Amino acid sequence: EVQLVESGGGLVQAGGSLRLSCVASGFTFDDYAIGWFRQAPGKEREGLGCINSNDDSTFYTDSVKGRFTISHDYTKNTVYLQMNNVNPEDTAIYYCAGRYTFPVTTLTPARPFLEPNEYDYWGQGTQVTVSS
Repeated sequence: EVQLVESGGGLVQAGGSLRLSCVASGFTFDDYAIGWFRQAPGKEREGLGCINSNDDSTFYTDSVKGRFTISHDYTKNTVYLQMNNVNPEDTAIYYCAGRYTFPVTTLTPARPFLEPNEYDYWGQGTQVTVSS
């Protein structure tokens, strides 16, 4: 059974940094992707970025490109979301999600896996609050 557990949320000042962690377990095949999403009150869940286990390719939505970075430490089964230069608009509940990707082997603009309905497994979420 695939399980995803996020941690690292909290309160951070605008302009600061925060690193979220997602411990992923239970994937039985090596072809999978982990995506990061967020949902602010009254808004739809938004895809932020994704990393593919096959080749560590990543893809980011324009709103976070250059500020957020996703990485994968396979020795710890952990995917990270490094958030830099945050602003109050980044306040939301942040989720990691997982899915198998076979036969897709790399992320491309045509197949970035940034839509919530493309994922089968979800973590419980962690709150991030950015103060101005």
